[in-house]
Amino acid sequence: MKGTVIKSTGSWYTVLNENKTIVECRIKGVFRMKGIMSTNPIAVGDKVEFEMEEDGRGVIHAIEERKNYIIRKSINLSKQSHILATNLDQALLIVTLAMPRTSTGFIDRFLLTAEAYHIPVSIIFNKMDLFEEEKMMESVNEFIGIYERIGYKCYRVSATENKNIEVLKEITKDKTTLISGHSGVGKSTLINAMDANLDLRVGEISDAHNKGKHTTTFAEMHPLGYGGFIIDTPGIKELGLVDMEKEEISDYFPEMRAIRNNCKFNNCLHLNEPKCAIIEAVEKGEIAVSRYTSYLGIMSGEELETEY
Repeated sequence: MKGTVIKSTGSWYTVLNENKTIVECRIKGVFRMKGIMSTNPIAVGDKVEFEMEEDGRGVIHAIEERKNYIIRKSINLSKQSHILATNLDQALLIVTLAMPRTSTGFIDRFLLTAEAYHIPVSIIFNKMDLFEEEKMMESVNEFIGIYERIGYKCYRVSATENKNIEVLKEITKDKTTLISGHSGVGKSTLINAMDANLDLRVGEISDAHNKGKHTTTFAEMHPLGYGGFIIDTPGIKELGLVDMEKEEISDYFPEMRAIRNNCKFNNCLHLNEPKCAIIEAVEKGEIAVSRYTSYLGIMSGEELETEY
């Protein structure tokens, strides 16, 4: 039998089979996925083959080739990688500029990771109901301007005021979409607004620190009533990058990729080399300083950890 993994809790996998029924499965033996060393051999979104046992449960014995996947690398001592989800059509990165504030460093690293695994990303600016003052709205518009200029679609939404929820439904219809972001940015609330029948548990924001409380423990795929699937992920507290060669990092910044061949040296790392097209573009304001700062942090091996 064949099916799609819609939830993984470590040793057991919930599989939606071709008949749209749920089967709890375990794995048979040890899976090696093209040398990927991760904490989870099977992830949400995987297409699998399984056999039924007498007790009504299944045993997974094969995984179909993945279209793509997205990995989070832990920044703790283990340095292990964890596959968040596979076979994605797109990702929505939910960010907020208040309660809690999402840093440009976090946004840029997520975008870089998605670029590396060929996953289109839209950036969803949530909690727009909190930005009534003109200066606060200017800050949001500045953020959005940075990312729209380099080709990322950005949307202003408010789950509490139902703002642009229909737009989110339109862009997720009939697609498999990963939803990600810090705890507290409103992922579950947004998903509930898009499909009230899902009724996902919603957390609170700590009054003391404006930090989100985790409500999602494992990644889980939810069928949408209007077509398609949403993959809800745990709030990401930390985002270390999967190992990349320094020479290829600029390839995953679209605005740098477009002009890097204009550098004087073919092996330019865009740090302090003479006649570097990227440094010149930053100085001219053609590349955002925040994006270049993120690039420098990644190149220096700086790990990004948040308080959430």
